[in-house]
Formats: sequence, structure tokens, C-alpha cells
Amino acid sequence: MTIREFKMPDVGEGLTEAEILKWYVQPGDTVTDGQVVIEVETAKAAVELPIPFDGTVHELLFPEGTTVDVGQVIISVDVGGGAEPEAPAAPAVAAAPVQETVTEPEPAEPEGRQPVLVGYGVAASSTKRRARKVPGAPAPAAEVAAPAPVVPEQLNGHGHGHGPVAGRPLAKPPVRKLAKDLGVDLATVTPTGPDGIITREDVHAAAAPAPAPAVEAPAPVAAPAPAAAPAAAPSVVSDARETRVPIKGVRKATAAAMVGSAFTAPHVTEFVTFDITRTMKLVEELKSDKDMAGLRVNPLLLIAKAVLVAVKRNPEINAAWDEAAQEIVLKHYVNLGIAAATPRGLIVPNIKDAHAQTLPELSQSLSELVATAREGKTTPAAMQGGTFTITNVGVFGVDTGTPILNPGESAILAVGAIKLQPWVHKGKVKPRQVTTLALSFDHRLVDGELGSKFLADVAAILENPKRLITWA
Repeated sequence: MTIREFKMPDVGEGLTEAEILKWYVQPGDTVTDGQVVIEVETAKAAVELPIPFDGTVHELLFPEGTTVDVGQVIISVDVGGGAEPEAPAAPAVAAAPVQETVTEPEPAEPEGRQPVLVGYGVAASSTKRRARKVPGAPAPAAEVAAPAPVVPEQLNGHGHGHGPVAGRPLAKPPVRKLAKDLGVDLATVTPTGPDGIITREDVHAAAAPAPAPAVEAPAPVAAPAPAAAPAAAPSVVSDARETRVPIKGVRKATAAAMVGSAFTAPHVTEFVTFDITRTMKLVEELKSDKDMAGLRVNPLLLIAKAVLVAVKRNPEINAAWDEAAQEIVLKHYVNLGIAAATPRGLIVPNIKDAHAQTLPELSQSLSELVATAREGKTTPAAMQGGTFTITNVGVFGVDTGTPILNPGESAILAVGAIKLQPWVHKGKVKPRQVTTLALSFDHRLVDGELGSKFLADVAAILENPKRLITWA
């Protein structure tokens, strides 16, 4: 029997944990290379993971509902052969040593490594490896001391052949990007990760208005005995008077991001109420247009197009504040984020290079974005790199709101409900379709004049959609 172990991979940039939603296999099942064996939920999305080798499932190490750290073994597979079980090859990106409790010498590591998951990387792990059991061998008297720590070369953005810069805070590139987005100086952050590495939680804690308690790494989880059932995972606790739900997954990540954004960027919100009747008529006309046949046409489509035209007229609104470099980053492209309420919580996937899309292409992209979000299949990549966000609170019958900026962006537009109201039109009071837009922006980047011009342009286009042609 030869046992190979499959570890929880980092399925996004710098994610540290994932919750097991569903196992698709059980002990004794035969699996093949590339077969999906598990669905997990990260702080960004639900993802199905394939196994990277053939064999027979030996053991599922965690039950559904358990939150598992990246790098922990989640399933073991008998790949055949007569050799005794061996530990998996260490990931190429992890130069940091692994602490072990052993009862016999470890076999030599094979050259190279087989990727844990095609298309994904694995974060370096400091979790202790489970003790290897040898039939008839006595229990170990003490743990073998781990070798001296070695700093991974990938930290601080260095690749092969280059060591970290002396005196520079230790952090992985995704954590550095997060720090830049939140305006946090890494030199002021207290690290809680192994070997003095700064984690995402450390950055969020530093961005909070008051010091937050350091997040301790969970204790190593020992593999349960083959005959024993896995321990029950944390779940909702309810009684007659109250219900307690664990904070995890998308909700946990959203909360951390919003707190960081609210207390890092100085928010300003402006409002405009206007007559959107002509845009609503254009929506109805486009529904019967042959060029839009089979496509979804709604007010959000034209609002998105109006935003893209207004960004072209006011490009400074599409920027980011780089605190670490003390630079303003002007984006010459628009990755248009659409806030989506899903059963797992609020997510903001974005349409890449939306500025370059025609109206039919934008309609197709919006439809795919919404459908994927509702199915819970939005990928982490789809939620990264946004430059401007639209949130449509009007679908809930809400007139308007004061939206919080998506981290790393300078502005967000809230669209209110479109209602039939009395309105002065051509000197007479008539029933017209009216709505309110609310624009929140980062006052470090966007002053009142720029914010007002942008918001006025969006309203002017929607009040008279012919400007989509003359201003584009």
C-alpha cells in the first residue's frame, strides 16, 4: 500500500483557510487524476477541487462544515504499490521547514513536485505533520527539534535565487497588495504568522480603528483513527430566544474588507435625483432591437454604459491610492464591479475591460456575472482587480444609500429604486419615472468638483440617453 496525501490548496491569492462544503467521495471509492472530490468555500467563492492522482480513497480527514487551514491534509489516497506510506513532496514554493513528530527516519524527498491542484498554488505551511505510525513501534518519547527556520524566497516578492531584503517586513505579495489597498505601512504591523511573517489578518487588524487581537494559528489537527468518525464541525446554535451563527467564509471576508475600507479611506457621498423616463423608454425599444435579440436588456445595462462613458469623460475618478509608494494610480481601463447579494453573502465580481465592450457584449457579460453569482460559482479571479463598482439597491425598493468603497477603488455608485412620481416636465407637473443615484468616493483622490462632475454626467446621460452616442 502506498498512501498519498492531498492538502488544502490556496485557491485564491493569499487565502489562509477554506470551509469544506461537500465531499463527493467516501473511503473505498476509486478516484482518477482530475476528478472533482470536494467542494470548498473560501473567503471569496465556492470552488470544486480535483484530485491530482489515481487511486482508492483511504481516509477523509475532516467532515463537511469544517474550516481547514491551507496546507493541511484533507484526504489520503492509496495509489497502489507495496511501499509503505510516504509523506507528500514538499511544495516548491515552500522553503520554510516543517516541524515533525517522527518515530522513524523520513524517506528522501523526490525531485520536483506534483502540483496539488492544476492552476493553483499552495501557501507555505507551518502546520506540524502528523506522527507516522509504525506497527509495533513504541510511542515517541519526545518531539524531534525542528531545523532552524528558513525564510521562503517568495516572501517580499522575490523569486528563485534572490533572498529577502534585510530589514524589510516579511509578507507574501498578496498580503503586500492588501496592505497597499488599505493604506497600511507593513513596517508598523505586528506579525503573528510563523517565522515572523505578516498575515492578511495582521493587516486587517492594523487597518481597524482600534487594535484587534492577533489571530492565533489553530493547533495542529491530529488525524482521527481509521475506525473513528470525524468530530462534528461547528454549526449554528439556536434556542428559543436567540441563534448564533459562526462568522466565516464570504461574510467574514466582507466584514473585514468593509471595516478596513471605512476607516482607511475618507468617504464622501453625493446624491442626485432626476428624471430617467427616456432611459426606461429606450430599454423597451432595445428589447425589440434585432442586435439585442436573445440578450437581457434592463435599466442596469444602460446605467453601466452611462458609468463607462462618464469615466471616459472624468478619468481621474478611476484611480487607486497607493499608500506604501505614496502614489496615485490612474487606471486606463475599467474593470466594472457589480455588487451581488448571494446566499453566501455580498460579493463583488467585476467585468474585465468593460470600457472596451459594445452594448451587446456588456449585456452578455452582465448576464453571465449575475447567473454565476446566483449559482455560487463565482471564481476568486472574477472578484479581483476591480476599479469601479455599481450597487443596485433599487431592486429592494430602496430609494438610495451611502455605499462603502470596495477596497482599492476610489468610487462606488448606488442606484436607487425607479418610481413613478410627479415631476416638472416642460413646465408642467406630470407623472415621470424618477430615481436617485448616490456616489461615494475617496476624498484623498476625488475632490468635490470631480465627484460632482462625474455624478452629474451619469445623471445627464440617463436623463437624455442620446448622449451615449454624442459623448462616447
